[in-house]
Amino acid sequence: MPVPRVSIVIPHLNTPDLLARCLDSVLAQRLDRGDVEIIVVDNGSHVPLDAVRAAYPPVQFLSEPLPGPGPARNRGIAAARASVLVFIDADCRADRGWLQAAVDAVEADPGRAVVGGDVRIDYVDPTRLTGIEAYEAVFGFRQRMYIETRHFSVTANLAMAAPVFAAVGPFAGVDLAEDYDWGRRAHALGYPTRFLPAMRVFHPARTDFAALARKWRRHIRHDRTIHETMSGAEWHWHARGLALLASVPVESLKLLRSDRLTGLANRLRGIAVLARIRGFRWREMRRVARQPAESGGAAWNRQP
Repeated sequence: MPVPRVSIVIPHLNTPDLLARCLDSVLAQRLDRGDVEIIVVDNGSHVPLDAVRAAYPPVQFLSEPLPGPGPARNRGIAAARASVLVFIDADCRADRGWLQAAVDAVEADPGRAVVGGDVRIDYVDPTRLTGIEAYEAVFGFRQRMYIETRHFSVTANLAMAAPVFAAVGPFAGVDLAEDYDWGRRAHALGYPTRFLPAMRVFHPARTDFAALARKWRRHIRHDRTIHETMSGAEWHWHARGLALLASVPVESLKLLRSDRLTGLANRLRGIAVLARIRGFRWREMRRVARQPAESGGAAWNRQP
């Protein structure tokens, strides 16, 4: 069997329909040369994947019982055979040219390359966005800012040379933001992430406020873990929470001016969600400061 030019690793949990859509977009990619290896790693789904397995025979399906997308990606990487590693999430779909852009960028600097691509929201109806779609279009995946100022890329759209991953080490478990943790470690070791706009994927917005709140509850738990690990001052934690509330007027201007949105009504719906989620985040930060945060593994893979 020939060695593939690129290995694509996709963690999955309980979204077989979205996984099928993702695989369709990945299999539609074209490379100028070489073979592609696709590895799906299921992370303890309660929803059977039999139909997806049967429909996509070229895809390798593995399983990882340890909770979290980080361990799932580590399992896929352990089985990967290519010198270029590319990551996409099961609920994303790849845009045309995504894979070629990623592979070209990594192969141009195989000893150091780490690249993160653009992540856009996949609108249900582009003419009339929900408030959450409008909010997440601007604030959901600020990849350029993450990469250029915080030194990490979300793992929903990330590529690297296999030797770089070996040097930096595995992704963290569910109790840390594995993308932030890995990117910061890579940067510290001299492997900075580069933003690659041509490497684009689309991610669906959360369907309701409860789903958006779950996302932020998870991120706040990760932030609290880092805060406690670094023995941060409590006043600083609470000051950050108050800053969230104070930021609403300024951040509203970003929604009004963003080129990712059209129409005043869409922008106003996004502002309403912005104000609501910033208030939720402030209250959640106060809550986790009063009581120990539950490990993320306690809730992972537990939905009925």
